[in-house]
Amino acid sequence: MVVVDNAVYLGGSRVATPPSLDATYEVLQEKGGMAWIGLYRPDQDEVNSVAAEFGLHSLMVEDTLSGHQRPKMERYGDTLFAVFKAARYIDADERVEFGEVHVVVGKDFAVTIRHAETPDIAGIRKRLEGDADLLAMGPESVLYAVIDEIVDGYAPVIAGLENDIEEIEDALFSGGQESSKRIYALSREVIEFQRATQPLVGIFESLGDGADKYGVPVELRRYLRDVHDHVLRVVERAAAFRALLQNALTVNTALVGQRQNEASFAQSEQVKRISSWAAIFFAPSIIGSIYGMNFRHMPELEWVWGYPFALALMFGSGLVLYIIFKRNKWL
Repeated sequence: MVVVDNAVYLGGSRVATPPSLDATYEVLQEKGGMAWIGLYRPDQDEVNSVAAEFGLHSLMVEDTLSGHQRPKMERYGDTLFAVFKAARYIDADERVEFGEVHVVVGKDFAVTIRHAETPDIAGIRKRLEGDADLLAMGPESVLYAVIDEIVDGYAPVIAGLENDIEEIEDALFSGGQESSKRIYALSREVIEFQRATQPLVGIFESLGDGADKYGVPVELRRYLRDVHDHVLRVVERAAAFRALLQNALTVNTALVGQRQNEASFAQSEQVKRISSWAAIFFAPSIIGSIYGMNFRHMPELEWVWGYPFALALMFGSGLVLYIIFKRNKWL
């Protein structure tokens, strides 16, 4: 369903719920007030209809249809066009899911265009309809409500990312072998989260600069400043997360190298031990093989002490090699 909900408000109260966009335009012309049109992944016909009725700029229409925009705010005369990135943390998969919503605000209308499952525009509308004084402040109140909902949704994401980073740190410093792949994946999520939140700082600055020119009510400005403070804290936390992950990646790389060196050293030690024992047994083998030759003329064969001498020579050569290897810490 493309048109999720549309209504006309007067004095902060819903006065009409037209069944179509054309009917909404007619009610707005007859009764005045403010129209709030909610669209979900609209096609070109719906966007063109809204654009023709409210005189939206062609670039705004192009951005709305293409989607996949970075957070931004642009003004086309008296019309404001803003793009926001919502985020939610999926506990089951330990990942962050991002959504995109466009908000178009004019003198007597607000259009919200959702390109993903988040944020919950229906919930935003319900809460805003429960505050007639705020809704009576005009289309900018819709913009505020959407931003406030999106920024509030960042809190669970911050908590989820913080927990993931703590798990990585515990694995690193407790001797676990947390893979670099997990750190890289989490780093990408944090970077994407920064891309969603960092531009909000400039957006709020632009809203503050244009508040007088576009007649934003004073009370609404206070609400926006409060959300701005929350955004600044979110941006700071995201930057801290990125720094922590960079440090974790550095530590992980060092630990991997250390483990590889330790493995190589252990392997080298084993080779030394094997080589040492092989040399120790090799010397007696040479002596034994010489005495085992079946030659006729071997003076040692007629010597009474020949056999004890051969055994002593075998034992002595092995003992000398053992002492040498032991002193060199090969054994």
